[in-house]
Amino acid sequence: MIKIYSPASIGNINVGFDTLGIALSRIDGGILGDFITVSTSKKFKLINKGLFLNDLPKNDYENIIFNCWIKFCDKVGKQIPLKIILEKNIPVASGLGSSACSIVSCLKAINLFFNNPLNNLTLLKLMGELEGSLSGKIHYDNIVPCLLGGMKLILINKNDLIIQNIPIFQNWFWVIAYPGIKLSTLHSRKILPKLYKRETFIKQNQYLASFINAIYTKHELLAAKLMKDFIAEPYRKLFIPNFDKISHKAKKLGALSYGISGSGPTMFSIFNDLNIAYNMVNWLQKNYLENKTGFVHICKINNIGTKIMENK
Repeated sequence: MIKIYSPASIGNINVGFDTLGIALSRIDGGILGDFITVSTSKKFKLINKGLFLNDLPKNDYENIIFNCWIKFCDKVGKQIPLKIILEKNIPVASGLGSSACSIVSCLKAINLFFNNPLNNLTLLKLMGELEGSLSGKIHYDNIVPCLLGGMKLILINKNDLIIQNIPIFQNWFWVIAYPGIKLSTLHSRKILPKLYKRETFIKQNQYLASFINAIYTKHELLAAKLMKDFIAEPYRKLFIPNFDKISHKAKKLGALSYGISGSGPTMFSIFNDLNIAYNMVNWLQKNYLENKTGFVHICKINNIGTKIMENK
């Protein structure tokens, strides 16, 4: 029996569309990720549990876990029955890498259960393929940090992946606020223009390059100032409840940066003062949550990523 935990993540982080991502851990030690347990079985069996059990499809064949199992079996050339337990603790379509949590934890667990028949690159590509089947395009800005932890910069280079660790500031507190409504990545991609002005891409590239340089030269305030999104935010913010109001409040409280977590509707704001971060939490709890499934947490960078909880 293998049990795996994979953490939530934020893709894009404003400045790195489909390129940058971070893994998250709650500072209070609470769960912010999915668990997968794999064991032997006479036939395939999927059991769903967790805080967001009701977000999952009722039909097993529509569940991404079933598709993970099918794709893995195709890769190794034989269908191997398994019992898989998914503990779903990240809301679906929340902008917190929910699908990546399930995909990474499931494929990591299955591969480990069978003594790693797939190498790391093959496994990563399979994860990206499954992520793309849900979002409409293969991207790794949630998959890679979810698997490896930290902040990662990912470049798809033909048949290869170039993954670089970016040493983000460890004194940053990331306030994440999920309002309790869904906004699918597929929908969030469809609302983006098919064509952009050249000036927009030049500007975004300048900000991304300068952001990375500011991190390596330890210019914290400059790095935060450069976390701007000219690609997706202008279009996606229209679907985020009270986006301008929340942005104004974060700025007023002294947030270093703020924006949409992945494709939304979760928003993030960054502080280097924990007391001020708590002020933001209190305000968001009163002004952003739309139902009881919504939440606000203060997080730090998760530098571990996916980890083995049990192996016996």
